[in-house]
Amino acid sequence: MTTTLRPAWVTALARPDHPDATQLLREYMTEMVVRYHRRPARPGEVDAALAEMPSDDLAYPGGLLLLAHRDAELAGCAGLRWRPDWAELTRVFLRPAHRGAGGGAALLAAVEQRARAVGADRIRLDTRSDLVEARALYARHGYAEIPAYMHGPYAEHWFEKRLTSDA
Repeated sequence: MTTTLRPAWVTALARPDHPDATQLLREYMTEMVVRYHRRPARPGEVDAALAEMPSDDLAYPGGLLLLAHRDAELAGCAGLRWRPDWAELTRVFLRPAHRGAGGGAALLAAVEQRARAVGADRIRLDTRSDLVEARALYARHGYAEIPAYMHGPYAEHWFEKRLTSDA
């Protein structure tokens, strides 16, 4: 009999300027640029996007950044920004080789646990229409579409998940 073991997912806090975090955030932004423009990124375009939408606030006291490892291999990330009574989910990314293996669920569970621990009663996020896989992931894990709670150049869909038991 053959037994197939599920990959082990582990998440850990990291500063956005840590080399592993910097690499994943660059990969995330590269994918966002490529998918948005539907073409390869042009020279300097990813750097400009990283400057336009920095991640340096994903560290204490403004937020946090989690890195995910799958069987000890660097695989993805997710960030939270603290707001009064709630947290904003951002920078959810898995390297392509690790997609479909439970990493999205592991990252969402980890950020939800961290948000609850600091007293956030809900997590909100915005995303784009072309990120259909992300929207499906959020819906599968109890995030419901809500009216716009903020406006940004790339915000087209808004989601929220209540973290309190009375929700």
